[in-house]
Amino acid sequence: MRVLLLCTGNSCRSQMAHGILQSFDETLEVCSAGTHPAKQVNPKAVSVMREIGIDISGHTPRDVRQYLDQKWDYVVTVCGNANETCPAFAGLVKHRLHIGFDDPSEAIGSPEFIDSEFRRVRDEIKTRFYDFYLNIKQSV
Repeated sequence: MRVLLLCTGNSCRSQMAHGILQSFDETLEVCSAGTHPAKQVNPKAVSVMREIGIDISGHTPRDVRQYLDQKWDYVVTVCGNANETCPAFAGLVKHRLHIGFDDPSEAIGSPEFIDSEFRRVRDEIKTRFYDFYLNIKQSV
């Protein structure tokens, strides 16, 4: 099963979803990319993922264009902008879904509040992608 996760910068939500989904089943082929990839994965995303035992520190933001000619069982957008600007995959995608999340990197406030937003979004991603994982496993 091949799953591509898309976001705008591929630095936060899609990277967290990538790590979480891969942690459920190492046999899944999971990739993530951005429509406008950032230079690096957000350090706070790396930190909050480490708290739950998932290491995404070696991940690198990638451009969605490198995946356009590949076959995917699922392409999942995790932000509204990526959902609206997702390029066409010309029939190479069996299922295209949108599972959206707030962008914790846009949180404004105290360091504690910002950390809590990253944790909240991480936990939402974990819950919603576990449901996604259970659904795709039932369809196999």
